[in-house]
Amino acid sequence: MFRTLLVANRGEVAVRVARAAKELGIRTVGIHSEADRGASWTKRFDETVCVGPGPSRDSYLRLERIVQVALQTNATAVHPGWGFLAENARFAALCEQHGITFVGPSPRSMLEMGLKSPAKRAMRAAGLPVIPGSDGPCADVEIAVRAADSAGYPVILKADAGGGGRGMRLCADASTVRAAFPQASAEAASAFGSGAVYVEKYLTGGRHIEVQVLGDRYGNAVHLYERDCSVQRNHQKLVEESPSPALSQAERLELGTQAAAACRAVGYRNAGTIEFLRAPSGELYFLEMNTRLQVEHPVTEMITGIDIVKEQLGIAANRPLSFRQEDVIAKGHAIEVRVNAEDPAQNFRPSPGVLERFEIPLDRGPGRVRVDTHVESGDEIPPHYDSLIAKVIAHAATRAEAIETLARTLSAARIEGVATTIPLHLAVLASAEFRSGDYDTRAIPGWKSARSPIAI
Repeated sequence: MFRTLLVANRGEVAVRVARAAKELGIRTVGIHSEADRGASWTKRFDETVCVGPGPSRDSYLRLERIVQVALQTNATAVHPGWGFLAENARFAALCEQHGITFVGPSPRSMLEMGLKSPAKRAMRAAGLPVIPGSDGPCADVEIAVRAADSAGYPVILKADAGGGGRGMRLCADASTVRAAFPQASAEAASAFGSGAVYVEKYLTGGRHIEVQVLGDRYGNAVHLYERDCSVQRNHQKLVEESPSPALSQAERLELGTQAAAACRAVGYRNAGTIEFLRAPSGELYFLEMNTRLQVEHPVTEMITGIDIVKEQLGIAANRPLSFRQEDVIAKGHAIEVRVNAEDPAQNFRPSPGVLERFEIPLDRGPGRVRVDTHVESGDEIPPHYDSLIAKVIAHAATRAEAIETLARTLSAARIEGVATTIPLHLAVLASAEFRSGDYDTRAIPGWKSARSPIAI
């Protein structure tokens, strides 16, 4: 195992990775920007180094500087967390060039899966069904129109190099495609450095279901069942749960088996997530693969008892997976909500500031509660970064008990100084749609004012 690990991230994920590393006896090095200097979470490391000013481009995205810090602190491995450089193949390659192990997939896998069109081709070859549409990026608008005509309207234009709703346009007919194509391409170029856009048939009322996979260097690949991430706003996940109420046990096992086989077929190693869209008719289509640790990974850890970060570190250290597929048993139900420093009543306006009080109880229901956070009372929430301040995860024997436990916990939480998304989560958990399990990506259950014009 590694002697020293550098965590190339900040906040909640940096603390999560450091915790797993310390439990394995690994010395940890953290990085921080000038804006994060003195933050309570930086004290969770054995050593910390400042990598630049507050803006991410001048600090957490400075890959050469971060590699230099790893070398100076004798770190033999780097864990990127999520966001920032987590899916940057150049960063992974730069680490390898300097003899530093990148805790994640190979640069080749990241490049193949980082662009949606190559990823779809690879997964189609591995046996996964894909949504009808263009066979790769469209070179011009007329090619896009022909692909849309073939797939059938409505269609959606998507950026090949990114996600999160940027470079995305819903089109009802050929004239809409002609008008939206240059707009989508320009937005994609601005956001991701590539204006490549492809066409995909638009499916309404879908469910966003993802499968957690792990692969090692010895040809072993397993799945850790699925997560349902259909409660979204502007394509950003708000609530995640496992198992998905939309799948039968037979569908669940078949989907997991297919995902693990695809992981094995493409030679993928380390942790990854294969994302699917479930159509209202029940068909499941491959969407994309995230080649990193996911924000919502605690949901899977709660139902399986497997520490995904520890497995990541073991795989990166050339160890085989510590378990086999038949050892993975899902127990109970888990639901996670992301508590962000945002005001849902003000169109989710960011709410940076000082946390005057931060208390989330752990004993409010028939189940058990896990809180993953990097903050404490008195901390400042800077305006430069993601607004996530905590993830609250409830696990219980049944879905109803998990909902009850989570609702009680959030109701008893005391967070003062900044606005949070807790009112939104309480509305979701209380809604008839969510409690029945009959919801999809088109709207936030219990929060009707926040309908999304595009469902993915």
